[in-house]
Amino acid sequence: MSVQAVAVAPSRKQAWQHRVLHLIATAYGLSAVACLLFADEMAAGMGIFLNGVNGYSQFYASHVGVWGATALLALFAARQGEPPVFSDITAMLVLAQPAGRLFAAISFGLPQGFVLFMCVMELLAGLALLLLRPAR
Repeated sequence: MSVQAVAVAPSRKQAWQHRVLHLIATAYGLSAVACLLFADEMAAGMGIFLNGVNGYSQFYASHVGVWGATALLALFAARQGEPPVFSDITAMLVLAQPAGRLFAAISFGLPQGFVLFMCVMELLAGLALLLLRPAR
């Protein structure tokens, strides 16, 4: 394998990693904005029923705040020259959601409908980031 071919492989991998990070940023950013604008509809679509000030506060904290932060972290991680730890943290945040859903699945069964789709997308995106990690 030539030196040029060896140099091209990491840059392709990094380009794919940046694409996945931008996709995560877009998906989480749009989801956070949708939850901000349409809290009741988004919550109902996920099987969550908002009740009172604390219910809305918790929903906004987890769905607007955490999802918005995940989107911003993914954008930050996608910047040229950033250390891979930011991508790793993004992957952990994304993979924490299907991990939590796994615990719920043990007691209550697998999620259904759109939430199952979200779970699969979270799992694929998080694993893709881990697979696209640069070599040490």
